[in-house]
Amino acid sequence: MKKSHIIAIVVIAVAIAAIMSTVADSSTYASFRTALENPDRTYHVVGHLDKDMPQEYHPEKDADLFSFYLKDNEGLVKQVLLQKAKPQDFEKSEQIVVIGKMDGDDFVAKEILMKCPSKYNDPKADIESMSAS
Repeated sequence: MKKSHIIAIVVIAVAIAAIMSTVADSSTYASFRTALENPDRTYHVVGHLDKDMPQEYHPEKDADLFSFYLKDNEGLVKQVLLQKAKPQDFEKSEQIVVIGKMDGDDFVAKEILMKCPSKYNDPKADIESMSAS
């Protein structure tokens, strides 16, 4: 076999291994119920902040721990332990996606994504345009 053929086979094998590891590590969107059933898997849980429950962030003790309660799209409420600082404008978010795993009855999140209200939507402009018609 030529050296070029051997190099091509090695490159293809490395590419296949990289693709397989990416697919194996990818997480999926789920509810807290699904995450509870499979605590060893990483999930994206979509929900809304439960404003009736407490939020705790004590940067003087641990700047990388923020806890809050999230209600998923099925209505199940769980405490989320975010292993990061409290995000700015957290309370204003319309929707929250936490990425992590269940640990007992708590969801331990390594990442958080927030959908905040659009600053480009002007409710007054919408009302004025409706009344002008």
